[in-house]
Amino acid sequence: MNDSPAVELTVLAQLVHDRLEGLRAEAEGERLARDVRSGRSARRTTHMRLLRNLGRRKVRTALTILGITIGIWALVVFGSMANKIGSLVAGGSDYYQGKVVVSAQGGMMGFGGPMEIGTADRIRALPGIDVVVPVVTLTLSSDPSVVSMGPPPMITTSDPTHGGGRETFPIRYAAGRAINAQDATSDVTVLGSDLARQYQSHVGDVIELHDQPFTVVGILEPTLTAPDTDAMVPLAAAQRLYLATLPPLVAGSLQPSHIATGFVVYPTVGTTPDAVAASITASVPGVTTMTGKDFDQQIGSAMAMLNSILVGIAVISLVVGGLSVINTMAMAIAERTREIGIKRAIGASRVRIVREVVVESALIGALGGAIGLALGALVVLASNEMGRDSGTVLFELTSGTAVTAVLFATVLGALAGLVPALHAAGLDPVSALRYE
Repeated sequence: MNDSPAVELTVLAQLVHDRLEGLRAEAEGERLARDVRSGRSARRTTHMRLLRNLGRRKVRTALTILGITIGIWALVVFGSMANKIGSLVAGGSDYYQGKVVVSAQGGMMGFGGPMEIGTADRIRALPGIDVVVPVVTLTLSSDPSVVSMGPPPMITTSDPTHGGGRETFPIRYAAGRAINAQDATSDVTVLGSDLARQYQSHVGDVIELHDQPFTVVGILEPTLTAPDTDAMVPLAAAQRLYLATLPPLVAGSLQPSHIATGFVVYPTVGTTPDAVAASITASVPGVTTMTGKDFDQQIGSAMAMLNSILVGIAVISLVVGGLSVINTMAMAIAERTREIGIKRAIGASRVRIVREVVVESALIGALGGAIGLALGALVVLASNEMGRDSGTVLFELTSGTAVTAVLFATVLGALAGLVPALHAAGLDPVSALRYE
């Protein structure tokens, strides 16, 4: 008996709640009818209704938008990292087109153990060879523990002849000039754009490479690939720096002018790089070769797989956010059953009901996409700025990635709302009006 007042209050509260919900739905129906009678702009009415619907359950709507935001954030960040890796691979692929790079056995891409520079004459004597250019490549840092994302900063030779005019990889200068034949015995350098920014160097400044002073004579425009982190020097200077990195017993038996770490070989017109590579491998012992096709197979395929993993992780996160949209819209449909019944009773078509629900869920996706894009762009820009001084630029956010992220979120939101929308459109008006 003591519980009777509490039970009655609970029942009364429930009745009041149900009546208020009914009045709200009826008021919505009356507003719709007035809009139709008065000829008010349907577009304005729809916009106001969308905002009211999203604001009914503010916390639930905010959490749903947060789910989409997290997915888009991941897509933007991982997609930007994939873009950077793709740029590096594309630059490498362009560099290796039309040439063969020869390295010592165990080396790669002209980087590795010392080779006798006279090997160039043996390669030049083979059929199908047009130009052979010796190169010396070594890491800029003498500390082997230093690591970076992408190609590490390197010291490499600059060929004043550009492979006898055969080099096609575009190199443009933001300031200064290229290294020329008159610089053969000088300690001068051309810096990549990232390296110049890292050391805050300008044309005319002096920079130390392996504790040796070099005068900056040029700075490259950004290429979004390996040259951005290179310091280019004359061949004689590179030979001297490389010799100093070798163990004393090895260095003592070598002359700087007699060593190279690789050779860039340009085939004659009509000869394929693959045929030249096979001829060099068969005729010159102790070397390994790389062509553009080899680069694409060895490096490009591995990077493509890594990119797929990165983007896949982001897409999974976004799909999880899409499931939250389905849940939110299903709950919203259940709460607005009587309102939907009123709309149907006053003449709203099933197509209109579907359109309203899908547009509402698409708006949730678009809001989450826009916020996720903003947060992702903030992370990308901040990370790049933090790593720029050390030459570690990890991300490349493109307009394509940004537009794709927002469109994907919007479409995902619309698709996630389609199932609840079809359910809402299929409600029987009479049953919906009786729904409590």
